[in-house]
Amino acid sequence: MPKAGPRSQRKAAELADFHRLAGKSCDAKARAMSDAFSSQTALVLFSGGQDSTTCLAWALSRFARVETLGFDYGQRHAIELACRDRLLDGIKGLRADWAARLGESHTLSIPTLAAVSETALTRDVAIAMGADGLPNTFVPGRNLVFLTFAAALAYRRGISHIVGGMCETDYSGYPDCRDETVRAMQAALSLGMARQFELHTPLMWIDKAATWKLAHDLGGAGLVDLIREQSHTCYLGERGARHDWGYGCGECPACSLRAKGWNEYVAGR
Repeated sequence: MPKAGPRSQRKAAELADFHRLAGKSCDAKARAMSDAFSSQTALVLFSGGQDSTTCLAWALSRFARVETLGFDYGQRHAIELACRDRLLDGIKGLRADWAARLGESHTLSIPTLAAVSETALTRDVAIAMGADGLPNTFVPGRNLVFLTFAAALAYRRGISHIVGGMCETDYSGYPDCRDETVRAMQAALSLGMARQFELHTPLMWIDKAATWKLAHDLGGAGLVDLIREQSHTCYLGERGARHDWGYGCGECPACSLRAKGWNEYVAGR
């Protein structure tokens, strides 16, 4: 058999690296819930919603320094961007150690994502199921784009840990929320930037009720109340109607999921 040349050997090594990196879990449940503390810095994808706020608290409990990143991509619920600032102020007031660890807040404008998408999150259209079985709230490539920009920013700032609120348990079937997608992105970003990134997804294997409980475990009633009052989930951007679980239209898939999780959390206390 002829001996493989340098180019073939390099390709084989790169493929092996991809499978090795993709095979590393981006937070199995046990790791996500661990109490291990790192002296490093983490970058949290922070939209201003329930999940990302819980992830921010998780990161502040585990990393010596935490920066946040939000995206303005032409979303209908752009009110979440205003919620980010109020949540960051509230987080600082909950615990002095969190205030000391909370670093710079970044916001990136990527309007081209809305320009190439025709979805209920980026257009004024009714929420409905598509012919492909996915709700039209799915923005193709959104999490892939978010993670790519996050990694580029993290690279510049010397950060190797990125935290996101992707969840496979209570999600709407979005393929970019799956663990295998996140693992593939971790491998691709690490190889493409020659930097070992770790993508942490502490909510990947828990439902919304458990997400409420995790928030309480991390920050007590104060964090739960902050999430109820200041975070935003509603796809329609509704902030006028107040419910036990917070503000929203109460009917869109995001509101329904948040309400269901809240009711189950309250029932289980």
